Amino acid sequence: MALIPIKTASETGYCDCICGCYELASLRDEDTGKGYCPACGKDHVDLNAGVGIPLPAPAKVSANSPGSRKSASMPSPADPPGRLR
Repeated sequence: MALIPIKTASETGYCDCICGCYELASLRDEDTGKGYCPACGKDHVDLNAGVGIPLPAPAKVSANSPGSRKSASMPSPADPPGRLR
């Protein structure tokens, strides 16, 4: 999740946080599209930091991008049960 600076906020122009602060929004969450004021944006990032997602999925990555492929190799197949020896 990344907060990016914006000139105009979501639909209303005010912070979309749950605390109801009614401040003008100047940050937008790329994943959800919600707008936040600077104070609530910091709280939003702090709250979502411990959710258990160490590396959130990037919002703008194509499926066939030639980026770094850091996946493990396939393990060797196991013997099927009931195999004749």
